[in-house]
Amino acid sequence: MDKILTIHNKYLISGGEDQSVSAQEAIMKEQGHDYFSYIRDNKEVSKMNQLATGINTIWSQKSYGEVINLIKENNIDIVDVQNTFPLISPSIYYAAKKFRKPVIQTLRNYRLICSNGLFFRNGDNCFLCLQKKIPMEGIKNKCYRNSTLGSTAVTSMLGIHNLLHTYKDKIDVFITLTEYMKEIYSQAGFPKDRIVVRANFVPKDPGVGEGKGNYFLFVGRLTKEKGVLTLIEAFTKNKTDKLIIIGQGPLEQQVDQCAKKHSNIEYLGRKNIEEVYEFMKNAKAVIFPSEWYEPFGRIFIESFAVGTPVISSDVPSIYEMVEDNRTGLHFKAGNSTSLTEAIEKFNASSNLLYMRSEARKEYLSKYTPEIYYKKTMEIYKYAKEINFY
Repeated sequence: MDKILTIHNKYLISGGEDQSVSAQEAIMKEQGHDYFSYIRDNKEVSKMNQLATGINTIWSQKSYGEVINLIKENNIDIVDVQNTFPLISPSIYYAAKKFRKPVIQTLRNYRLICSNGLFFRNGDNCFLCLQKKIPMEGIKNKCYRNSTLGSTAVTSMLGIHNLLHTYKDKIDVFITLTEYMKEIYSQAGFPKDRIVVRANFVPKDPGVGEGKGNYFLFVGRLTKEKGVLTLIEAFTKNKTDKLIIIGQGPLEQQVDQCAKKHSNIEYLGRKNIEEVYEFMKNAKAVIFPSEWYEPFGRIFIESFAVGTPVISSDVPSIYEMVEDNRTGLHFKAGNSTSLTEAIEKFNASSNLLYMRSEARKEYLSKYTPEIYYKKTMEIYKYAKEINFY
């Protein structure tokens, strides 16, 4: 079997991306692969000054040297890159190509074409930099953490490596999570024939629920772009239906205060995944009110795995994940009235058992570990076939 090196820069606050990387490592090892990891952690940033962090974002000599050593010492066959920002840097693509190794880059956000990686600024979606080699708007608008210095570092990384053709010449295959992401990266100039779609997966089947709890459920980070304000506005107007909220984030205090004022809203804070699954299994539906163009909705596939339909906003990036009246319903993003109407339509539907059954089928047909592994092997084979030197 191929010897695989995965490369990942961990986030300060672990989230879906870190979980996906760990899940992939587990399944590859279960299948008997020699699987090596090069991991750096954003906790390192606290020990570095801003200038050093900025320089490392563009080119990390440390990562370059360490990846070269890993490839040589372990006779690596494939380099599977997850996240390089900010400590690892694009230097590792050059390290891999020094040994003519096929390189795969999973695109879990819009980092390679947007300074903040979100295409979301000042409470709204923004595509000013979509087709720009040097996204200067990122500096002008201080898109990265509202910092001129930080935004300059990220913009410099993107501009320099676009001019050097790093992304196009040093990466063989790009993986996006949805067809929409593939289209966005294609519009940005990435070679469409080398972009493949592979969704995330649920590592362990949580089993099917019955939906006997008389409540709707939200699970996620409590931020504006996640649609939390739209969500609570809908349920403060709609006193009939109960909402349970699980998660943490900047809007936590506001959500907590709202829950104390309105008896039909219950805020539970953070829960572990096993607890989340239990709430999902008993929910009438999971609500996904995101207002930014999320690359993927892990909550969708977890909800489908337990057989619970999803009421989702209609942002294009995640629209494709829910089929109206089969695995859930759509509503207009950022519109609490539209969300209320979708809930009323859901409550009045005679297809609730059908939707639960179809949600489970969606999981079984698209989001199992077996399907993910098979797709990954196909991608590795493709990368080896087109390997650019």
